[in-house]
Amino acid sequence: MPDTTVRTTVAADYFLGYSAVGIIAVVGVLFVAAAFGAGRLLRPVVPTPEKLLTYECGVDPVGEGWAHTQVRYYVYAFLYVVFAVDSIFLFPWATVFAAPGYGGVTLVEMFVFLGFLAVGLLYAYKKGVLEWT
Repeated sequence: MPDTTVRTTVAADYFLGYSAVGIIAVVGVLFVAAAFGAGRLLRPVVPTPEKLLTYECGVDPVGEGWAHTQVRYYVYAFLYVVFAVDSIFLFPWATVFAAPGYGGVTLVEMFVFLGFLAVGLLYAYKKGVLEWT
């Protein structure tokens, strides 16, 4: 019987930590909602043609709003995101790698992860993505 009491206490302590995070998240969402609601109630609403006009850098728009953008900019942005995610995963890896008993397994896992990234980079290189023309 004491075993069940210990498990119940451990489970209660475990979920107590998550409930604190949940309460903080709810308070944060309510704070943002209250700020947006107050802004909506307090701002003046007087739509005029000048306010509805697209504005950029103090220059009135001329012509159509469509602009041709080369896809290579998006490819470079995508490659940046891939390697930014890689660097984000290196920090927890270094923390676990330093823990006793996890060194070898963690090292193998990181080399597998870096191998996948290397294959992706090699694929991008073979496709000519990394060449600026």
